[in-house]
Amino acid sequence: MELDQIRSRWNEVLDAVLVKDRIAWLAFFDARLAEFDGRVLSLDFSDSGKLGAAHEFSAARAKQQQLLATTIKEVLAINVEIKEL
Repeated sequence: MELDQIRSRWNEVLDAVLVKDRIAWLAFFDARLAEFDGRVLSLDFSDSGKLGAAHEFSAARAKQQQLLATTIKEVLAINVEIKEL
């Protein structure tokens, strides 16, 4: 699967995340799909970072990334690792 194919179905992924965890949905809603190398999906949050102060969410973020990867597997039938830029 190519990055453009993931982008074209990204709203489906986000809708499925919303059903599972609204906080995770909020966390990934502003993400820009930056790169996909066939295994690692890189998300860019630089635009959303312009509007808010720095926060430390690393403990919750790992759980949210796993939820996103699982949801992508369910919706798109591909295994990915999530990386944040």
